[in-house]
Amino acid sequence: MKVAILYSGGKDSTLAINYALKNKHQIQYLLSVKPTRTDCYLFHFATVEHTKEIAKILNIPHILTSCSIANPEKEAQLIKEIVEKQSKIDALILGGTGLQITQIASIQKALKPLNIEVFASHSGEDHDKVFENLIKNDYEIIITQIASQGLNSWLGKTLTKDNFQELKKDSIKHGFHIGGEGGYFDTLVLDAPFFNKKLTILDSKIIMESEYCGYLKINKLNLVEKQIINLSFQK
Repeated sequence: MKVAILYSGGKDSTLAINYALKNKHQIQYLLSVKPTRTDCYLFHFATVEHTKEIAKILNIPHILTSCSIANPEKEAQLIKEIVEKQSKIDALILGGTGLQITQIASIQKALKPLNIEVFASHSGEDHDKVFENLIKNDYEIIITQIASQGLNSWLGKTLTKDNFQELKKDSIKHGFHIGGEGGYFDTLVLDAPFFNKKLTILDSKIIMESEYCGYLKINKLNLVEKQIINLSFQK
């Protein structure tokens, strides 16, 4: 099956790439949308511009565009306009296990006239377990944007096997979703088992927009060679 991945660079959409590779789908391109505002419904804001480096690592064609609107139907139409101009695909794969109905339904509606299936790669799975498995399988994940009490200390922090349980405790204490679903937080994957290089942040800055809302701005990063490449994702 020929597919494209709606790719933010975060943990869920990176796992969607892994899903497509494991199922031997032909990934035609990664589609990334960098908003000019922080209140879009369908797209992450922080660090999306760095998906171009990950696309180079994976040697997958990449489309990076911008979005200046905050309306789920209009944002979905933007996706449709881009997909229409590219080579024919059978499906657009989104990351996530419990995507908001607004997000997936608006994209499904927009692409239905093109007979393109839209689905989340790990729909119905336990997000807690999926997230923890990523950490256990050496995905290097950094929190890049927050919008909840209890997350200030996590902004810009890399998640590890040692601190993931602390994040779970904070999610229970403060009421945010452990996987960030609902816009509580976004992430960027710096390394994954199927990357042959990893991203290293050289210069960054935390920008707070309010007491509990802020994002990480990466000013400079580097691609570092890896000695061991593991192309499988173990559950």
